[in-house]
Amino acid sequence: MYRTHNCGELRKKDVEKEVILSGWVDRIRDLGGIKFIILRDRYGKTQLVVNPNSPAYEISQELGREWVIQVYGKVLERPDETKTEMVTGEIEVEVNKIKVLSKSDVPPFYPGENVSEDLRLKYRYIDLRDERMQKNLIIRHKMAQAAREFLNKHDFLEVETPYLTKSTPEGARDFLVPSRLQKGKFYALPQSPQLFKQILMVSGFDRYYQFARCFRDEDLRADRQPEFTQIDIEMSFVKMDEILDLMESFARFVFGKVGIKLPEKFDRLSYEEAMELYGSDKPDRRYGMQLQDFTNYFVNTEFKVIKNVLERSGSVKGFITTIPISRKIASQFEEFVKQYGLGGLLWFKLDDEIVSPTAKFLKESYKKIVKEYNLDKGSVVLLAAHENREILNTALGALRLKVGKEYFNELEKVFDALWIVDFPFLEWNEEESRFEARHHPFTMPKNLEQKLEDIKAYAYDMILNGMEIGGGSIRIHDSEVQKRVFEIIGLTEEEANEKFGFFISALKYGVPPHGGIAFGFDRMVSIAANVASIRDVIAFPKTSSGICQLTGAPSTVEEKQLKELSIQIFKGGIENERNES
Repeated sequence: MYRTHNCGELRKKDVEKEVILSGWVDRIRDLGGIKFIILRDRYGKTQLVVNPNSPAYEISQELGREWVIQVYGKVLERPDETKTEMVTGEIEVEVNKIKVLSKSDVPPFYPGENVSEDLRLKYRYIDLRDERMQKNLIIRHKMAQAAREFLNKHDFLEVETPYLTKSTPEGARDFLVPSRLQKGKFYALPQSPQLFKQILMVSGFDRYYQFARCFRDEDLRADRQPEFTQIDIEMSFVKMDEILDLMESFARFVFGKVGIKLPEKFDRLSYEEAMELYGSDKPDRRYGMQLQDFTNYFVNTEFKVIKNVLERSGSVKGFITTIPISRKIASQFEEFVKQYGLGGLLWFKLDDEIVSPTAKFLKESYKKIVKEYNLDKGSVVLLAAHENREILNTALGALRLKVGKEYFNELEKVFDALWIVDFPFLEWNEEESRFEARHHPFTMPKNLEQKLEDIKAYAYDMILNGMEIGGGSIRIHDSEVQKRVFEIIGLTEEEANEKFGFFISALKYGVPPHGGIAFGFDRMVSIAANVASIRDVIAFPKTSSGICQLTGAPSTVEEKQLKELSIQIFKGGIENERNES
């Protein structure tokens, strides 16, 4: 037996017990010849005491940090003045025997030290010993168990779908896997199980879920990885409202298992409302500061900047806040919004009178805003004008978020959840001069008889604290509608059959109305664990450049392996090689 108890288990009630503990040496102190050792495992830490007269004293002199040891001893109550806030802080173990199970070289860093992320990822086995990282993965485990518990209780079946599948266009680039047996052909790692889960609905499995590994060869950022985990869910014979209600309950249950209370009812905003009020289809509403349309207060202005915009049917929008403002801060904000296409930023604050660098030109307009919105002393209004309302909303939405994060961080622990619905069904691709599906081409449109740019989709996103944690839609179950959608996005019948033939065939054999959602599980856990990057809730993540620092992947392979796959590597790229020949 290696242990009778773990390192987070012993309490005052265990005093006088003979125990065996095993773990890592976290710290060693020598006080007047007495050795104090903190022993650590994933359950916690326990203080060990080795007196000079103990048979274990000699070996305790040799120990180093991160060594793995087994100790035998008696539980003692610690004197009041030495008790600590550790969960085992009321006791210590007087050691009479130590076995060294494994020595450790001096590590490049110790668990919990502040070092670069690259170093943490290279020595991930050291990093994962940190209490914070272990807590994150425990949260991940609890949320995964909660998700399965809820879905199993509601008659969902967990079904696995293939990792080696057909390359289909879903937005990002596919990771391709060459076939040794089928020369010149490739599998693709799935970007999502979208078509397989719909085929499961066609097959009569009316409630499906899967913890699906998904792979996308795209540029990375804090909340993206080339491989990530989705909780993939699909249901038959359901309306959109039924899906949204059930998935609200699902989210409340899963987050509730890790001590986070979500609202009893999630608000629903249309895509257009979200953009108008928050300048984002992933609004973080915790900060308030909704965007306001101030255009009417400036219709008679002679101030050239605004007058020119209004003559081109533009708008004036902004938001009201209470932050401290100065010319320096306003200048920083102005440079920020210029990145989003605005020419500048206007502002005023209400002290005993209106204070603004543009007050002598716009004071009457500002007075109207003060009166209409009943502004109090200390109020600050940030506003801008532009002829393109989308650019205006997006820029002000980004500024609103910046202000919220910099000045209202006490709201970070508040949890706000909502649905965004009524997304545009299509979006215009400038490069290819055609419409394409905003979500994917299997989403059900609301009305195909409208102008293409006005068609809305039966699509929905779940937003939590400004992050999209889930997205889904009602799917097309009519083969004629699916055919029409392919035509609209520029796919000929031949192209559609080449890419989706297996799925189009399935649509001919009795398809139930169905819909679903996919939750970004890594994102959910990162919110619950209150970390900025999903890399901190994944055991072995990739860097922002897609590299596994631990293993060195991706790596070169032997020439023999390439020959078996009929693959040749061209230095400088295939096109360069062709041009030189």
